[in-house]
Order: sequence, then structure tokens, then C-alpha cells
Amino acid sequence: MVGEFLVPLQLSDAEIQAMVEGINLLWVLVVTFLIFFMHAGFAMLEAGQVRSKNVANQLTKNLLTWSVGVTMFFLIGAGVSSMVGSITGGGGEYSLVGALTAGSAGWVSWLFGAVFAMTAATIVSGAVAGRAKLRAYMTYTILLAAVIYPVVTGLTWAGGFLASVAGVGFHDFAGGMIVHGMGGVAGLTAAWMLGPRLERYNADGSANVIPGHSITFAVLGTLVLAFGWYGFNVGTAASVLTITDAGVVELGAFSYVGRVAMATTLAMAMGAIGASAMSLLQTGKVDTLYVANGLLAGLVGITAFPDTATWWGAMVVGLLAGGQLPIVFGFVEKRLKIDDVCAVFPVHGSAGMLGALAYPFLSVGAISTSAIVAQVAGVALITGWTVVATATVFGVLKALGQMRVTPEHEREGLDISEHGVETYPEFSDGDEMTVPDSSVSTDGGFVPEGQPSSELRSDGGRVLGGEEK
Repeated sequence: MVGEFLVPLQLSDAEIQAMVEGINLLWVLVVTFLIFFMHAGFAMLEAGQVRSKNVANQLTKNLLTWSVGVTMFFLIGAGVSSMVGSITGGGGEYSLVGALTAGSAGWVSWLFGAVFAMTAATIVSGAVAGRAKLRAYMTYTILLAAVIYPVVTGLTWAGGFLASVAGVGFHDFAGGMIVHGMGGVAGLTAAWMLGPRLERYNADGSANVIPGHSITFAVLGTLVLAFGWYGFNVGTAASVLTITDAGVVELGAFSYVGRVAMATTLAMAMGAIGASAMSLLQTGKVDTLYVANGLLAGLVGITAFPDTATWWGAMVVGLLAGGQLPIVFGFVEKRLKIDDVCAVFPVHGSAGMLGALAYPFLSVGAISTSAIVAQVAGVALITGWTVVATATVFGVLKALGQMRVTPEHEREGLDISEHGVETYPEFSDGDEMTVPDSSVSTDGGFVPEGQPSSELRSDGGRVLGGEEK
């Protein structure tokens, strides 16, 4: 009886084509929505790592990054990417308005590219937290979505120069360098141009720790991002089915989707382990934020090549990406004196570079000299373009006096000065207490009896004996 239901369907070629296209489009849309949900993760991660008086500002930037950025990518960015790919890839047709007239399937493809573009854009917001003017950040976001990021994708995924460099092309499966590395480099450059937050460094050059207001938010954001990353990596295996020249329906990119899922998971786990081990080695303690950010660094590290990674290669790159996090963060903080608030460079920048450069050594198959050359060329060109473009934009904003808020507004908090709101109005008013009961601290807790209320900080921390705790 069951056999009666297993009689093959007699489908025409057009029906088979429609079925395959429908399944593939459904898969791409589902993973696109999953990647979009990563913005909730970025919002929580970044909000948790800033002071309570800057939370609304950080959340506003996340909302506007998507809203403004995706509009610019639709109107301008997608066309710029196509143009750069065509011009630098040897010529051919391109359309600056292709996204506007793409049609149903084309718009699905555009949206899939747009969520990647907005991921690169939102990374920058965490680096410049606490002192950048909203108008400056949004100006940069507009230019990143319209020009800076599209040039990178034009050189690579759109068939430009790097797609065939050294005869093999720059390999970046899901954007380890193209998206995350680029975003991390942009964030570091922007933070350098802005300068550190007030009181971040002492006169002798030593660094002060300015803790974020909620580890809970930061860890929640980390786990939301990790969940969305399966859409980022596994979703890039975008063709579930394909039709051969002989008219046979076969698995498309899903023929290796298991490798992508395995590599992503192992690298994620080893990233957290690597950061934990390095934190323990450096300080004798396991820092919670290092563990969280190390998990993300492991994901960034594998994103360039989960389609070809060996199981042990995924573990190695995850361990290295997580382990480098405390080292690179310390170098940026203490040697370069750059105030990268949410550690976007060690999480996204250096981890993305590491993964792209590790591809020839940790993938299936023999090591190729051509692949090494291609990966080095890709990392160097993307880094150089991002640094020059970002420094130029913020340099112009600085010359116009529109880059950074005033010291008074920074002390007051960007929630009030930029938005006229308070994230926790029942506890604080910028740097001043608004709650008459001096026993209530600004983080919602209580002050031990006998501790003066003047020792409270508006970011939820306390000052004890002249030291921030």
C-alpha cells in the first residue's frame, strides 16, 4: 500500500525547475532572517559593554545602522559592487541600478547580500561607543554601505581582481575577512581617529578599566550572535538543489553543508576555550567577557573556510582565534593606546585575518603556494582600502568639528546629550543621582551601610579608595 504513494511524480522540466528554485529561495530567505536576528545579538553585546549612560545611544546606533545602511546598500551599494567587480575583473556588463529592477529572485539575492553588509557596518559602532557624535557615525555608515563595503565585495564575491588573483582567487566562504575582518579594521581605525574616552588613560600612559554596565546583556548577545552565525556560515551553502545538464536533480552546496556546520561548531567551542586558557595564563582568572568574545573570535576565524576545513583544522583555528584575543586586546590598549570599547578588532579584525591566512594550511588537500599568495594579497588589499577610506571619512568629520561630542556631553552621557532620554531613569541622570534614597546604587543594587553616595558612578560601578571597581 505504501508503494502506491511512492510512484514517481511525472514533472515537466519547467515544474522541476520551479521546484528546485523554490526550495533554494526558501532556504536563502530563512537563513537571511536568521542573520538579521544577529543584530539583536550585536545590540545586547554592545549595550552590555558600555556605561549605563550610553546604552540608549548604542541601541539607537544599532537600529539606524540597519535602517539607513540597508537603504543605501539597495539604492547605491549593490550597484557599486557590481561595477567594481566588472571593472577590476576584466570588464563585462554591469548595472548600477540592478538591485532596483532585479525581480523576485534577484531581490532575495540582494537581501542575502544586504544582511552581510549590515553586519560589517554594525561592528564599527562598538569600537566608537561613548564619544562619537551620532551624525558622525551615521555619515560613516552611509558611506560604508554605499561605497566602502561594496568596493570590498566588488573585488571579491562580485568577480573583481581578487576573485582570480594568483590564478586561484582569494578564498573567503562566508566573510571572515570580507565582512568581519573589514568591520574590525574599520572599527579600529575609527577608534584611533576619535581618540580614547575621557579618563581611559592616565598622564603616564597607563590604562584605566571602564567596565560595561551589564555582563548579563553581553553574554546574552554573544549567544544570540552564535545562534545567528549558523545562518551566516551554514546559510552560505545557499543552493540546496541543482539541476545538471542532463536534467538530473542533485544536491548543490548541500553536498558539503555538514562540513560547514561541523567546522563552525568546533571553532566556536575552541574559541571560548582558547580565550579562557589565555586569560587564566595572564591573570590567574577566567574573565567572562574574554570567554564570550573568544567564542565569537573562534566563529570569525573559521568563517573564511568552513567549506573546506578539516575537523582538526577547525579546532586549531578556533583555538588560535580565541587565544589571540587577550593578547591583541592588550596590545591595542596598552601599546597602541587605542580605546576599542567592545574589542571589535581582536574579535573581528585580527581573528578574521588569522582565519583567511590559515585557509591554505588547515583545509583539505595539499598546501598551495598560489593559495598562500592569494590569501595574503586579499588580506592586505582589504585592510589597506578599509584603513584609507575610514581614516579619510573621519578625518573630514574631524576637520569639520563633527566627529566627537564635547567633554561635557561625554561626562553627562550620550543618552541625554544625543537623544534626550535615560535608559535607567529611576536610577540616574547622567552623572547625577535622581533617587533621593542614597542607599540605592545606580545599577539597581544597594550600598553597604556607611558608604557615601558620592562614591557611586553613573555606569553602575563604585569608586573605593580611589580605584574603580
